[in-house]
Amino acid sequence: MQKDVVRKTREPEIGMSASLFAQLPTNRAPHLHRGTRAIQRMVEFAPSTGGLALWVKHQDIDDAAPAAGKPGKAGAAKPAPVATDGNTVYYSREFESLPIAAQAGLVAHEVLHIALRHPQRCLDLQHLLGDVDLQLFNICADAIVNSTLSHLSWLKLPASAVLLDRLLASALGITEDIEKSLLEWDVERLYRTIDDRRPAQQGGRQTRRPQPGGSAESQPGLAGSPSQNPQNESRKTARSDGQRSARIRDLGAEDATDLLLGPETEGPPEAEAEEAREWSERILRAHAGDGAHSMLRTLIADLPKTRTPWEQILRTQLARSLSPRRDVSWSRPARSYIANQGRCGPHRRLPWEPGFSSTKAVPRLVVIVDVSGSIENELMERFAREIEAITRRQESALVLIIGDNRVQRVARFEPGHSDLRKIEFNGGGGTDFTPLLEEADKHRPDIAVVLTDLDGPARFRPRWPVIWAVPEACQHAVEPFGRKLILR
Repeated sequence: MQKDVVRKTREPEIGMSASLFAQLPTNRAPHLHRGTRAIQRMVEFAPSTGGLALWVKHQDIDDAAPAAGKPGKAGAAKPAPVATDGNTVYYSREFESLPIAAQAGLVAHEVLHIALRHPQRCLDLQHLLGDVDLQLFNICADAIVNSTLSHLSWLKLPASAVLLDRLLASALGITEDIEKSLLEWDVERLYRTIDDRRPAQQGGRQTRRPQPGGSAESQPGLAGSPSQNPQNESRKTARSDGQRSARIRDLGAEDATDLLLGPETEGPPEAEAEEAREWSERILRAHAGDGAHSMLRTLIADLPKTRTPWEQILRTQLARSLSPRRDVSWSRPARSYIANQGRCGPHRRLPWEPGFSSTKAVPRLVVIVDVSGSIENELMERFAREIEAITRRQESALVLIIGDNRVQRVARFEPGHSDLRKIEFNGGGGTDFTPLLEEADKHRPDIAVVLTDLDGPARFRPRWPVIWAVPEACQHAVEPFGRKLILR
């Protein structure tokens, strides 16, 4: 009798039917949400890859506000029953009315968006290109995810779902099967190949290019979710579609935009790199665990890339060079010499072994700033904050050298008290690193960081290590010596 009671009380936690799901009180099941039954189906048919949904946050959204989606062919806004900002899956009330197979298809779709880091990669691409059309990017990401799930019979994708083979044939005239396409195309390459938008012409003059963040942030999202600032929705992208962009936009016109770019999408660079690494490992383990039953059709080329933030690389390199080193002291014996002398007795004499003393020299860091280039204010502030933190942590002196083809200013600073953020860049002038490096050599640095676009000669090669910090637009420039660090 007692065993039967225990079995009945545990039954809802193991496998809940629709009736039990409705009867459970909210105080006993605070973890339940509108996607619970779909996730149970995913874990039942694909335990490992379906279990990726358990690493994701889920939240129900009240549809009291008007739903917002991307405009369809008729110009009306189409709501998205489920969407994600890269960390959380948001469910609208419309989601509850769908069949269980369709629910599983939508939840698996959003979970793979999160696992593949599509919202975060959209922002990364936006930082690189300055203008990314969220609708086109969303269609490209949907095509990859839909093609990955299209081989499963226990879930149902929307009838209007765009597949990768159809997208490639429509936009690029490439005819190849889904298996081969998934092994060759990632979302960044696909978007950059398709995006042939042109700056719109007004009165014979080219319109101003929107600032970074304007295009993607102005796209609408799921109602009630923390997606976009309403002030940004009024801004329009001043670029007209080319042939490829127009075809893809028409191809995905029936689907609602389910990628939301909000304040929670992008975190610190170190955290983003760690998240990408963890999701890549989870996907590989899950795919290997499910084998033939995996939700992933194949190990796709769109797996999240692990990229170490430049702040971490700079921090590691400078810490190695600026860390205090011990000096050899011939005036005091080493501790091992004293211990061994006592063991040997008074009639034996060991060879002298010098000891060590802490160095009194303050490590020096030289920062050379090439003001002939062009550095964005936001990137300069991040660079300045990192340099200040490193000099404060390492207790190192900082020598700042500013110039282009000649030295314009030399300043010394105490640890953590530099004023790199106040540097003004003239831009467009010539650059010669020779006098700047010769000036730095006079201060006998332990290491130097050169903030530049690498457009100039360097006829003086110092004996101390040099790090060339260049913006991402100049990443293909070749450094004369030392190590190149790309500031993204």
